[in-house]
Amino acid sequence: MQAVTPFKAPVVDELSVRVVVDSHYERFLPKASHPHARIEHVGRIPGRQMTTIAAEWGLSLHLSSVQGGAKAQYLLDFGYTPEILNRNFDLLDIDPAVINGLILSHGHRDHFGGLDGFVVQHRSRMRGDLALYAGGETAFREKWLKDKDSEAQPWGAVNRSSLRAQNVATVCCQTPRALDGAFTSGYIERQSFEEVTGGTLVEGDDHYSEAERRGELVRDQHPDEHATCYIVKGRGLVVISSCGHAGIINTVRSAMSAANVDRVHAVLGGFHLGLAKPEYLQHSLRELEALNPDVIIPMHCTGAPFIEMMRARMPGKLVYSNVGSRFTFGV
Repeated sequence: MQAVTPFKAPVVDELSVRVVVDSHYERFLPKASHPHARIEHVGRIPGRQMTTIAAEWGLSLHLSSVQGGAKAQYLLDFGYTPEILNRNFDLLDIDPAVINGLILSHGHRDHFGGLDGFVVQHRSRMRGDLALYAGGETAFREKWLKDKDSEAQPWGAVNRSSLRAQNVATVCCQTPRALDGAFTSGYIERQSFEEVTGGTLVEGDDHYSEAERRGELVRDQHPDEHATCYIVKGRGLVVISSCGHAGIINTVRSAMSAANVDRVHAVLGGFHLGLAKPEYLQHSLRELEALNPDVIIPMHCTGAPFIEMMRARMPGKLVYSNVGSRFTFGV
C-alpha cells in the first residue's frame, strides 16, 4: 500500500486578493491604508471611459501569491452570472493564461453561476491541465430553494459534463490539500456555538431515511464547503471564507488546525450573518475578537449589522471592500 503523504501547508512571501464580483461597487472611494495590508481601490478604468465595473449578488476573488519568486494564481468562485464575471475579469485586465487553477467554495449558484460561461470564453487561453478544486462530491448535487408559502424550486447545479467537455478536471478536497501557494481547509468541523446557516434544500444523503422515502427534501448541511487559505511568511494565516455557512469561527479554527498555525493574520470573505439575531452577532464578534486577526475584510453575505458591530468594536482591524479592490498581505 502506498503511504499517504502528510499534509503540509505551503508558505508564501506575499498574497494579493482582488474582488472580481461582489454586490457593491463605488467608483469614488478615497485612498485607504492599513498597517498590515496594502489597499487598492478601483475607480475609472483607464482607456475604458464608456464602460464600468459591475456588481451583482455573488462572489468571485482572484488570488495571486508569490513564493520564492514563483507566482501562482487562482480564481475562487465565479459569481452569479458569466456576463458580470467576464465583464469585470476583462476590465481588471486579469490574464486567464497564468491562472493555475479554479476553486469552488461550495455549490451555490451565487458562487458557481458564472463558471460555465467563464470557462467557455477563456478555456482556449488557459493551461492544458486546468482543474476545479471543490470541497466534495456533494458540491455537484442539485440545490433547491423554498419560500415559506411556495413549493421548492430547483436552483441548479454545477455542470460537470460541460467541465469535462472543456477538459477541466474536477478534484474533490474533503481533507486539507496543498495547492501552489494556497491550501484548502478540507471539511469544516462544527465545534463552536455556531449553527449551520443557509436556506437551500437537497436530496437526503441517507436514501433509506423516512424523509427520503416520503420524497421530501432535507436541509443542506453544506458538507462540501471549504475555505481557501494561505500562510504569509512572518505574518500568519489568511483565511478566505466565501460564505461561511458552517460558521466563520468554525471556518477559521478548521484552517488553523489543518495548518497547525495559531497566528491569524487576516479573515476575509462572506461570514453569512446577514439574518442573524443580535445576540448571535455579539457571540460571533466576541469569538472573532478572541482569534485576534490583524485584518478583517467582510464581503458578500456578512451583513450590515455585523459590519457595524465590527466598526464600533474593532475599528483598527476592519477594512471595507469594493468590487475591483485589491488587498495585499506580506508587503
